[in-house]
Amino acid sequence: MTGGRVTRFGLVRHAETVWNRARLIQGQSDSPLTPEGRDQARDWAERLRNLGWDRMLASDLGRARETAAVLNARLQVPLIEDARLREQDWGRWVGRSLADLEREEAETLAAAEARGWGFRPPGGEDRGEVLERSQAALVEAAGRWPGQALLVVTHEGVIKCLLYGFWGRRFMPGESRPLTGYSLHLVLHDGQGLTLEAAGAVPLAGPAEPAP
Repeated sequence: MTGGRVTRFGLVRHAETVWNRARLIQGQSDSPLTPEGRDQARDWAERLRNLGWDRMLASDLGRARETAAVLNARLQVPLIEDARLREQDWGRWVGRSLADLEREEAETLAAAEARGWGFRPPGGEDRGEVLERSQAALVEAAGRWPGQALLVVTHEGVIKCLLYGFWGRRFMPGESRPLTGYSLHLVLHDGQGLTLEAAGAVPLAGPAEPAP
């Protein structure tokens, strides 16, 4: 996948966790991968192993680190962790389900969602902040390893922010949801800036994505 000085990033979300299965919001807290999640990651490693990765970047949260470790048992590339690739901080809503929030804090949730990119859970961070820090992580990596191919193990919220930023989406209620399931998404850095090469470039097995 390498060529010239263009740096390529392959974005994948971590595999299924215990809280994903229970449809609970994790944010920057954590739960371990399920046995099925570890099987997912092993399957992904087989699908991704021939794509010429030079190294791997991963969020430093446990579920991303665990997914990266399973992948790297097969890929065998240098692995670097970066806290800027963490999931959005969901503040006091961590450990809750969206269904509970819709029932118990409907007005607060609706007001937050109506802010689009400014969506900020109480005590958490907004989507604009997630976009800024994740973009900075990729740009810095492109400067350190120009021309390489980096597999990035991160989170649904980070991937949504990056791709929605490329697409100019507003993150408003009622918009379609183009990202479902698990896929590899390709982003380029050509020395000038980040561009989207392909969303869903390599479909990976898995269900529609549950809570963040």
